Amino acid sequence: MFKQKYRIADTFGGSEHVVVYPGDCLELLCSIPSESVQLVVTSPPYNIGKEYEKRLDLNRYLQQQERVIAECVRVLSPRGSICWQVGNYVSRGSIIPLDSVLYPIFSGLGLKMRNRIIWHFEHGLHCSRRFSGRYETIVWFTKSTEYVFNVDPVRVPQKYPGKKHFKGPNAGQYSCNPLGKNPGDLWVIPNVKSNHIEKTEHPCQFPVELIERLVLSMTNEGDWVVDPFLGTGTSIIASIRHKRRGAGAETVSKYVRLARKRIEREMRGTLKTRPMTRPVYDPVLSGNSLTTAPWTKKGTSAQMVLLEKPTRKQRYRAR
Repeated sequence: MFKQKYRIADTFGGSEHVVVYPGDCLELLCSIPSESVQLVVTSPPYNIGKEYEKRLDLNRYLQQQERVIAECVRVLSPRGSICWQVGNYVSRGSIIPLDSVLYPIFSGLGLKMRNRIIWHFEHGLHCSRRFSGRYETIVWFTKSTEYVFNVDPVRVPQKYPGKKHFKGPNAGQYSCNPLGKNPGDLWVIPNVKSNHIEKTEHPCQFPVELIERLVLSMTNEGDWVVDPFLGTGTSIIASIRHKRRGAGAETVSKYVRLARKRIEREMRGTLKTRPMTRPVYDPVLSGNSLTTAPWTKKGTSAQMVLLEKPTRKQRYRAR
């Protein structure tokens, strides 16, 4: 399928369509005119010691985030949105939800929260001293009460499309929107793990379909979408796929190269991603043999299986 080919610029300019800035996000943001961006969407470092971040004291981390968020607010259009996707900060085994400690920063800058979206996924590290984490949050803020929100492009299939009104003036008529239903604020989207078609070497990559939903609902064609912590270029990929402009900053050189390669493949129409409309994989319905528990096999007791010494791969890892 034909894709539009754009130049990948390394500095921001009004005539550009794709910008991958190889440096600090504050430098990129300072080069963007005020109130020119429709959507800021990102997943910042969680300050948990990943290879691409320097672990900071929580207060210093929040101060760092506040400087970035303040610049994002400056470049944001009056009808624009900011979506900040975060997980937990972990300190001595105790978790601190980052969305809760970041909220006062957004609120203090005059932004208004529209949703706290829960992104649920089913795979990740197994915890031994608490329940395993299987969700992260996207906090959505707007600059004003007049903001872009297009729900029709991101509607999902109705559970009961044949349902009808049973009383009132519309009795007997179908009650569902023929385009589908509002997806709500709980999104079940697979995360990018080892067997995901989009998997790269980046340890915390988010799926294209997650950002597509935000881009389609909060921007219009031709609008600018900016990601201060670009990673592997997912935000720009989702943007140019739907005829928006995308810009982002990344400090790690190998991820800058990876982002450029992925964006180039998207423009050529060769980048493989998980479609937005694909249902979540169900291993039972798919006939996956691994769904059969070994202790249910003939001649094998549950007690004997549980008493077997686990292999190294079977042991749970604490996080």
